[in-house]
Amino acid sequence: MGLAKRKLGKTGLEVSCLGFGTVKIGRNQEVKYPSGFLLPSDEEVSALIDQAKELGINFIDTAPAYGSSEQRLGRLLKDRQDWIICSKVGEEFTAGKSYYDFSAKHTQRSIERSLRDIGTDYLDIVLIHSDGQDCKILESSDCAETLLRLKAEGLIKAVGMSTKTVEGGMKAVEMLDLVMVTYNPSMQDDAIVIDHALALDKGILVKKALNSGHDCIAGDAVESSVGANFTERNLRFALDKEGVTSVIVGTINPKHLQENVEAVQ
Repeated sequence: MGLAKRKLGKTGLEVSCLGFGTVKIGRNQEVKYPSGFLLPSDEEVSALIDQAKELGINFIDTAPAYGSSEQRLGRLLKDRQDWIICSKVGEEFTAGKSYYDFSAKHTQRSIERSLRDIGTDYLDIVLIHSDGQDCKILESSDCAETLLRLKAEGLIKAVGMSTKTVEGGMKAVEMLDLVMVTYNPSMQDDAIVIDHALALDKGILVKKALNSGHDCIAGDAVESSVGANFTERNLRFALDKEGVTSVIVGTINPKHLQENVEAVQ
């Protein structure tokens, strides 16, 4: 039984209901996980990508703020046409610290760099990587306008925002093609955003479905039956919500990747 694919709003894209998050292949500084980790080798990353594809995942989530993630995907991702690639703009991570720039000039440069680093002539999805001031970014910066222009030029297929507020999520649903929200049993504020997106036929991606491992008694190493049950409960909770297209889960553990797919099948 393969992994179900779902339509991403009106974008024309069909993405696997589970996406492969790539924070951990490129960055292990200043990350909000319960335990530290080493970055995997190129061989390990290649094996993870191959495993994800074999399991039916066609959706990869990356960002300039994920350290070397985009460059590594550029080296290691084969068969570009088989993948839906989601990148972001706005957040930069340099010398162990994040900073944000939502100007038109920076947005344009960021997209050009992502295209070059990933080794592709288009990005399927680009999200505005919010600093928490969602509404201010949408109303007072040139970021969304620049991305929509690049979409019209064919460099991007769909534009959205990774939001941090309910108000910002609602506004992004109305202005853009899709929104990425936080949604899990202990964080349900964005349910109203998902409902709004469903009503307008916009795409919804879910981040932090596993709450970065913090809810789980077994921590980030989901080895015990408690951990496995937690993973299945949270992934099903997100995917059973009408309107959700795909849940992004980042892992560098092949066993967890397998378990995540089995949990949603």
